[in-house]
Amino acid sequence: MTLSEVNVLVGRSDWGWAEAVSKIFAPRGVNSIVAADAAVALDIIQRRRIHTAIVDMDSEPASGLSIIKVIHGYYPMVPCILLSLCAEEGLLAKALELNVFSVIAKPVDMSILQDQLNRLFIKRYNSRIFDG
Repeated sequence: MTLSEVNVLVGRSDWGWAEAVSKIFAPRGVNSIVAADAAVALDIIQRRRIHTAIVDMDSEPASGLSIIKVIHGYYPMVPCILLSLCAEEGLLAKALELNVFSVIAKPVDMSILQDQLNRLFIKRYNSRIFDG
């Protein structure tokens, strides 16, 4: 499968997240679309095809799990990656319940994120856009 336009929804964060992600996405022609909160995320998903969402558990005012719950309530097939400072057992159990594709500990190792994106896109879209 060839993807003509790849859109990744990125949750807004206060630690320069959007800039860091653009270093992985820009060379591949992947669009990163930043959403400030769950309402904005839903608005974006209604207007554009989103291939995955990367959400920060520690975002405010709503947690990453709350945002994923809202996204999956309307669009259950959008795969999500959750970032968290504390990836403890309770959080992992809740993430599994919400069918989160992957949970990545913060600070985010960008090579791990790229590996998870590669795995997701191969599995879900038969695309190697994030390979190597």
